[in-house]
Amino acid sequence: MKVKTLGQFIIERQADFPYAKGELSRLLRDIGIASKIVNRAVTKAGLIEILGETGETNVHGEQVKKLDVYANEQFIAAFKAGGEVCAIASEENDDIIPIYSDISKNAKYVVAIDPLDGSSNIDVNVSVGTIFSIYRRKSNVGAPGQLSDFLQTGLEQVAAGYVVYGSSCMLVYTTGRGVNGFTLDPSIGEFCLSHPDIKIPEQGAIYSINEGNYLKFPEGVKKYIKYCQEEDKATNRPYSSRYIGSFVADFHRNLMKGGIFIYPSTAKAPKGKLRLLYECHPLAFIVEQAGGMASDGFNRILEKRVESLHQTTPLFIGSKAMVEKAMEFMKEYSSEKV
Repeated sequence: MKVKTLGQFIIERQADFPYAKGELSRLLRDIGIASKIVNRAVTKAGLIEILGETGETNVHGEQVKKLDVYANEQFIAAFKAGGEVCAIASEENDDIIPIYSDISKNAKYVVAIDPLDGSSNIDVNVSVGTIFSIYRRKSNVGAPGQLSDFLQTGLEQVAAGYVVYGSSCMLVYTTGRGVNGFTLDPSIGEFCLSHPDIKIPEQGAIYSINEGNYLKFPEGVKKYIKYCQEEDKATNRPYSSRYIGSFVADFHRNLMKGGIFIYPSTAKAPKGKLRLLYECHPLAFIVEQAGGMASDGFNRILEKRVESLHQTTPLFIGSKAMVEKAMEFMKEYSSEKV
């Protein structure tokens, strides 16, 4: 069997972006390299004193894990060294990180990233991941990037992807021309094409939601959960409930097998909890390219404009038929407040 590496695949697809002149290809390769470094740390976490918390709290009020800091540092270092990025927005930083150096002064891109999604699970050996999104800058080339470069809709992304650090390390990405997955072969240290042209089943049999918050959910979500649990052989119900609590891992399983992931608004978080810029936009781009759907319950996620760096949104994402059914319940039983 002929093996095609991530680097080879990116070079082959470079012709899809004649305006980029190789910069986007180099940026994607930089992400692949940083992912390998983070994967190495994740797999050795219990051996190199990198488990546990730092004692600090991030902008979202969450305890910062040591691996959060490590992953953030690795990706920032890769982007600074690569020279293709003029600014970074990270879940771990309150503000954007402008980049301006001799090699990056003509950089055309900005990157939004969640360096280690699901890190609260790392101490118990549950899969975690990285989510990233790439935009063309809006500000003038020749200066550091600005906050305005990130205040775009998801439709303006040029590339997006995620990495799962699990039983194997897998990188999945899109540039708007389908979705492809690459698995890290540790024997040669390369991501190899393992899942070409990924398509999500239109109808799945898995729903993923933290049912511990059931009493705080909108009525439309409660009704949809009951629908998922009802027996109906014609529609292959009841569906199975599967919730890992690591967004990348839950999304990846549903992308491969078919299903819906829901993180709705709650009484405590009326605008949801997941971040639009570096969590929802990139995975919405991927799921749509794979034939699926992403909504806030009423509106298409990719059409939502980022208005602040750490803006949150409710999210319904996965198989098209399942998201559409959930939206029907939202429109019938919940008023639009998103």
